[in-house]
Amino acid sequence: MSLTKQEIQWLVEGVLSTREDEIGCDDCLSRVGAYAETVLAGLTIPEALRTVEAHLRDCPECREEYEALLLALRDSA
Repeated sequence: MSLTKQEIQWLVEGVLSTREDEIGCDDCLSRVGAYAETVLAGLTIPEALRTVEAHLRDCPECREEYEALLLALRDSA
């Protein structure tokens, strides 16, 4: 199997964008509620939730879950 130039570039960008303090989807989703409540309250994101913020930027699946949660919280307010 050979990779296209675009696939190689995507892989290299993914490796270069990783960070030491990066979290996975399970960790993100376990903390996304606190992150959403902080955002809705208009508060500054605390350092403890910065990894959630970074993960949501990079992961479309978790971002979709976060956006659905945000809508649900807004509707219930």
